[in-house]
Amino acid sequence: MTRALLDFTDLPRFDAIRPEDVGPAVDELLQAAQQALETVTAPNFPAEWVAMARVLDVATEHLGRCWGAISHLNSVADTPELRAAYNAALPRVTEFWTRLGADERLYAKYKAMDQARLTPAQAQAHSNAMRGFVLGGAELQGATKERFAAVQERQAELSQKFSENTLDATDAYAYYASAEELAGVPADTVQAARHAAEAEGKAGHKITLKLPIYLPVMQFGTDRALRERLYRAYVTRASEQANCPEVPDGAKFDNTALIQELLALRQEEATLLGYPHFAAVSLVPKMASSTEQVVTFLRDLARQARPYAERDVADMRQFAAEQLQLDNPQAWDWPYIGEQLRQARYAYSEQDVKPYFPAPKVLEGLFHIIQTLFEVSIQPDTAAVWHPGVQFFRLERTAPDGSTTLVGQFYLDLSARNGKRGGAWMDDVRARWLRPDTGTLQTPVAHLVCNFADGVDGKPPLLTHDDVITLFHEFGHGLHHLLTQVTERDVSGISGVEWDAVELPSQFMENFCWEWDALQRMTAHVDTGEPLPRTLFDKMLAAKNFQSGLQTLRQIEFSLYDMLLHSGAAPGGDFMALLQQVRDEVAVLQPPAYSRTPHTFSHIFAGGYAAGYYSYKWAEVLSADAYAAFEEAAQTAGTTLDVATGRRFRQEVLEAGGARPAMASFVAFRGREPSIDALLRHQGMAG
Repeated sequence: MTRALLDFTDLPRFDAIRPEDVGPAVDELLQAAQQALETVTAPNFPAEWVAMARVLDVATEHLGRCWGAISHLNSVADTPELRAAYNAALPRVTEFWTRLGADERLYAKYKAMDQARLTPAQAQAHSNAMRGFVLGGAELQGATKERFAAVQERQAELSQKFSENTLDATDAYAYYASAEELAGVPADTVQAARHAAEAEGKAGHKITLKLPIYLPVMQFGTDRALRERLYRAYVTRASEQANCPEVPDGAKFDNTALIQELLALRQEEATLLGYPHFAAVSLVPKMASSTEQVVTFLRDLARQARPYAERDVADMRQFAAEQLQLDNPQAWDWPYIGEQLRQARYAYSEQDVKPYFPAPKVLEGLFHIIQTLFEVSIQPDTAAVWHPGVQFFRLERTAPDGSTTLVGQFYLDLSARNGKRGGAWMDDVRARWLRPDTGTLQTPVAHLVCNFADGVDGKPPLLTHDDVITLFHEFGHGLHHLLTQVTERDVSGISGVEWDAVELPSQFMENFCWEWDALQRMTAHVDTGEPLPRTLFDKMLAAKNFQSGLQTLRQIEFSLYDMLLHSGAAPGGDFMALLQQVRDEVAVLQPPAYSRTPHTFSHIFAGGYAAGYYSYKWAEVLSADAYAAFEEAAQTAGTTLDVATGRRFRQEVLEAGGARPAMASFVAFRGREPSIDALLRHQGMAG
């Protein structure tokens, strides 16, 4: 084996990691971490923060960084060999972390610490750790404790299998469409589909269920039969309903049993810990105080959004009947009708602006915003990567004397490809930490991952405006991790931040995608180099809140379903029946009975958002109100890129990380608690 996974001197050696390295490296680090645990829990070892960190935290950080690199590769460069190695090691890793979090001896050491000697950041980390021990089963005894550990291990296995089934079901589908079937579909999408078919030596155009291909066909394709074919395949992925001609054995990826077992195990976990249901466990470390508070928040927002959503649907029905001769629209028609109505109403389409958003130019504009507001510089750098398309950058701060200091580094992986799971995310590689073993300051490193379409015919990738928003969103998470000034690992960056506040910086950054002075710097037509015309921007702005009522209700549907599902509200344990109940209450458009949304709902079954999906709407209130401070500054500064306001946001929110409660950071920045008014105004639902 190589020792690439055991080299912590600098960045991960992604180009040297081999599947056969995984098992031996993990075993070696598990053994070291176990030895460290035995050392610090010995009776004569001092119950002192730095002394324990020097032994135990260093060992567990190495294990975490190694496993993080393996997990990352499993997400972005999946192969049968890597998947097998990952799955073989997963139970051992899960078992160790579960046992560590429930270790009575370690819990006793933390209890014995003199809190008066802790720094404020250490005190916050200590408080989080004490709460974590309780939620990790440290107060359980005997057979109950053993069962709790088994439940954790099984949940990790099931979540991984859910993720694999979703990826495999998506990757397995391909339909080779004729040119006639793709009438109306944007030329760059048609071209990409043609190239994909040619690469396989096949005729026609390769249409997949990956969003850069699937969405344009659904929004622009005039062939209803093709839209229906793709829609059905998409909404039945990884379910018992997945039996289409393109994947005749699609039901082999069925996630039904995994969902049922995961829900049962989560309920059992809650019961073992003395809580009525898993939602109550999930909320303990969050800002929201109870399931009732969350459900009330969601239903109140639904009530305010519903009239706008009903108007959205009525507008589409009328337009479909009068202009498209569609008197009875079906689920696969709505994206197409919506796009046609948008074009008719605003003389604007996503495809009109796409040529103005070449990925390199968008990055240039994004970097300008970050550099201006947060007083850092972003420089390209080199590092070992997992795919030739991955870029690497460093963040630096320049002192008045001209000297530069490294703030952090990040990897940027923008393109969709097979073997890479869908969606977009930020993950930490390592945290900012004043290392107790060496006394040196470790700078933070992050992964920023998206799934955009590749460029065609030698041109750079072109992003839709939605893609641009996604990119800004993930960069918000990245900035939260990278700009922290906290040096205590467990509350540095995004660590220790309440889950329902962690979306604040990401959703905050999205707002700049709608600012004229920001867009001017991030647009250049792919052929002419011309920036986005003001007339086109005005159309974009006019269309900004197009169907915002409908989109809000859809997010509330997901959030309410998630919260009720984990509160034991499913009738007879039937998770599909509960979804129908939620839709009957919230939705203004009902999908067909065969639709299986939960079966690919990776956020709650494989992504850490169980009983936490509401966080997106919750944090939107925080982010909209935070951005309103920049809008207020613009009234005198003439631009939302106001350095003084950016500095305050950086210092009070981004730099503070998890070292204090999120509400304290928000109040420190805004001078008061958040109000929902800015969110409703931003989404055109005020008054």
